[in-house]
Amino acid sequence: MTKVLVLGAGGQIARHVVSMLESDADVHLTLFVRNPSQLTHMPADAKLVQGDVLDSARLNEAVKGQNIVYANLTGEDLDAQARSVIASMQAMGVKRLIFVLSLGIYDEVPGKFGEWNNATIGEDLKPFRRAADAIEASQLDYTIIRPAWLMDEDEVDYELTERDAPFKGTVVSRKSVADLIAKITRSPHLHSRGNVGVNKPGTDGDKPYFM
Repeated sequence: MTKVLVLGAGGQIARHVVSMLESDADVHLTLFVRNPSQLTHMPADAKLVQGDVLDSARLNEAVKGQNIVYANLTGEDLDAQARSVIASMQAMGVKRLIFVLSLGIYDEVPGKFGEWNNATIGEDLKPFRRAADAIEASQLDYTIIRPAWLMDEDEVDYELTERDAPFKGTVVSRKSVADLIAKITRSPHLHSRGNVGVNKPGTDGDKPYFM
């Protein structure tokens, strides 16, 4: 039995992940949310924990005994949230972390799209980069995931780029990102201590098609 803690379980990617894993008899889910009303679905066998990841006591309680922590977090204080998650996992002896961040944190997006992306969200990415640096500096068995601009299409179609490689494409579906997370959850050795970009193939351009 693999015990998985989902931080920010009300998020749109996390909802897909939960849907993909809830029927897996080898996975037990714990859903951690600040506001339970954000959950659109609660699996029958899952555990619900209401709390804030900056509340170390509450987070430690949720992390204890887990095999994998999947973080679907955001905000101006994302770096502080990441450090709290790292500290809790280290304190509770949990090693495997999957953390979703964003494209562009390493200036890895080339060409006109990279220029547009940096002009549009560059300042907002600073706490994401600090979160990535903290995760990589930890002794955790992490996977950092950097999606392209997210879309809601009902499809699974994606490719990966490595940390120091130029980012490809402009968009990717949330369901595709969730598929990658579900695969890592089922096979935790995948992308161990990895840092991958995720995009839909063939979507190169100057900016996302919906902008």
